[in-house]
Parts: sequence; C-alpha cells; structure tokens
Amino acid sequence: MSRPHSSSLVRFGRTDLFVTRLCQGTAFRHLPRTEDPRALEVLHRCLDLGINFFDSATAYGWGGAEKALGKAIVGRRSDLVICTKIIPSYPPEREGEPGQSAHFTRAFLCEQLEASLRRLGTDYVDLYMLHQPDAETPVADIAEAMRSLVEAGKIRYWGVSNHSAAHVSAFAELEVEGTAIAGVEDYYNIAGTHLDADGRSRVRVFEEEMFPILRREGLGCLAFSPMDTGHLAPENSVEGDEPLADLIETLDQVAGQLGVPRAAVCVAWVLTRPEITSVLAGSESSEQVEANLLGAGLELDGEALSALDAASASFRRGREAE
Repeated sequence: MSRPHSSSLVRFGRTDLFVTRLCQGTAFRHLPRTEDPRALEVLHRCLDLGINFFDSATAYGWGGAEKALGKAIVGRRSDLVICTKIIPSYPPEREGEPGQSAHFTRAFLCEQLEASLRRLGTDYVDLYMLHQPDAETPVADIAEAMRSLVEAGKIRYWGVSNHSAAHVSAFAELEVEGTAIAGVEDYYNIAGTHLDADGRSRVRVFEEEMFPILRREGLGCLAFSPMDTGHLAPENSVEGDEPLADLIETLDQVAGQLGVPRAAVCVAWVLTRPEITSVLAGSESSEQVEANLLGAGLELDGEALSALDAASASFRRGREAE
C-alpha cells in the first residue's frame, strides 16, 4: 500500500477555489474542540500530506474549533481553502444550554464573521456557510448580505449546509449580480442511517432532490460523515442479524480485495458520485487521516462499485421500512 498524499485538486463548483478531494473537519467527536495538542497534531498531519481544504463552524466548541484551526494554519493560510459556518443563534451563556436565537440579518452575519476571522487568525474566509436554515429571513436579503461581505473582501464565496433542496433552489435562482450561491455542505454516505422527519432516508432524498440542482446550477458539494456518524467505524460492533451487518460485510470484502481500510472504501464510494466535490472527514488521529486520504485517491472497479451500490440500496430500503 503506497503512502497517501493529496496532490490533485478539483474546482469547487463554478468558483476559482481548487480543493483537495478530502477536506478535514474540526467537529471532533472524541477530541476537544479546542487548541488541544491532539487536535493540532491531526491538523498538522493533514497539512503535511497536502490537504488544503478545512472546515469549521462557530458552533464547534463555540469558537474553540476555529481557534484550533487558526493556530494550526499559521504561516500557511495563503495555500489553503477555509470554510466556516454560522448558525442562527448566539453562543449559550452556559455549556449545554441553547443560545439565544438570531436571524441571518446583515448585521448578525457581519458581526459573527468578524468574530470567526479573529479566531481563525485571517482577514477572510474562502467559504462562509449558513449552518442551518433561518426560516424568517427572506433568501434575497440573505444573498444581499452575503454579497456585501464578498464586496468587502471578508469572504470569497458563500453557501449553505443542512438546507432543503427547495432552499438551495431558491438561492440559486436569484438573478441579482454578485449574489450567487457557490455550493452546499450536507450529509451523504454509503449507509445513510439518518432519516428525515418523514421517515425517508436523507441520503436517498439528497440524491433524488439535491443532485439535480447541483448538476443544473454547477454547485460545489462538500459531503460530510463518510463513516455515517461513526456507525461504520470498525470499533462499533454490529451483530450479524442487524441490517447494517450486510453492508459492512460488503465494505470489508471490497476493502480486503483492495488491501485498504474500510474507511478508504467509504470515502471512495462517496467520490464516485460526480455531484460530490470533496468528502468532509472528521479524522481524529494521523492513522485516520491516512486511511481517509487513501480513499480520496482510490478507484473502485465496476464489480466492486456494483456490489457496494446494491448493499447500500438494500440497507436504505430496510432502514425506511423499520
């Protein structure tokens, strides 16, 4: 097995951002979302292996993750593509409590962005994303606010995360110059254990409703959770009679044939979809970084892909029928 290294770049939608096919996130599940030495080690390993795409958010440790990323990229900022996200909420007064709700007004977006820039140690971000919908603010007002941030040089492009296809379509259809949405960040992986409010597979809905919009509008797509929020992680035991067991067996068969870790196959499967620009992985060790990066350069042949697609579809049908 060759040592993983990320060298090829792809264009994010119609922007002039060229990114690695693997993006490293800072929403660590087991590591502190702070300037913890273990988190910094992971981020430095990504940089050493050539990954140039990094994702964060104000809600990840309420600024802690942004500070960690800012510390890791000192002296290397100009070579990187940095994405951060904002939710319609102020930080909570006490840990574990909800923050005061807010709306995506121009003032709020500008205020929160300035705070993110200070934490990241930069004077601009490449992608500024709405982390979740604000049901109150008209899309035209949000787009106009984002245009003003682009003109001010604070952001290069903007997008949305965890928004419906209808939301994305509404943003994409705005015709005012300078308001164009650049892309989306959303949940997409081979399993798709998470269902929407109607009991439908979020992955299937994304394929059926969002993929056509991404193709039509030429939007970039950052797909998060290739290991399905840990459901596909090797350390999570799955009994033989559980629905997920058949999918994991197929993943491991393909991984064994190719001589790579399961995580690499999970990343590679997502990247077989032409609508996906990059996979957002939450690596929490150097070994995980390397496994995920192997997947970003891994080609699945027709037989392997057919087997994986069939196992994925079977699991999703069973999940929706539960």
